[in-house]
Amino acid sequence: MQVTHILVLCTMAVACLAQTQRPPVSDTALEDALNDKRFIQRQLKCALGEAPCDPIGKRLKTLAPLVLRGSCPQCSPQETKQIQRTLSYVQRNYPQQWAKIVRQYAG
Repeated sequence: MQVTHILVLCTMAVACLAQTQRPPVSDTALEDALNDKRFIQRQLKCALGEAPCDPIGKRLKTLAPLVLRGSCPQCSPQETKQIQRTLSYVQRNYPQQWAKIVRQYAG
């Protein structure tokens, strides 16, 4: 399994919101979300079942297994790119949570 298929958490939460009849998430908005440590921690805890989920977290939990398998048919090319960017970010900056996510969603 490729590591880039896992980081799902943050970007999935932010980038795939467009699928709920919302406008696409800009790269600037994604960057802002990735720089908001509280937001990232909240989404990671939601994805791991350690805290309640907001609407973004709920969407994330729905799409996480798909992205971890390397396929997100509901995602646009822009969303896929943003998800991959987010996955890389989480892997680099939150290695412990990343490992938990991989174990939880890849199995």
